[in-house]
Amino acid sequence: MKERVLAEAEYIIRHNATIRQTAAATGVSKSTVHGDMTEKLRKIDKELFQSVRRVLEHNLSVRHLRGGLATKLKYARRE
Repeated sequence: MKERVLAEAEYIIRHNATIRQTAAATGVSKSTVHGDMTEKLRKIDKELFQSVRRVLEHNLSVRHLRGGLATKLKYARRE
């Protein structure tokens, strides 16, 4: 379990990945990755937890932009 949590954390940092992207890349569910990053990682490595938290907070802050772009592309393909 500890190895999985650290691997997920490294992936998030290396790729500036979202929870969803990390879950797809590591083959576990989104809820597992979320639990690993918010609960387990804090107990394993506090510094790594802070780094992951910064990436995830950034992803949360730009989520509305990615959603808008996805919608724009969706309708552009229809035309």
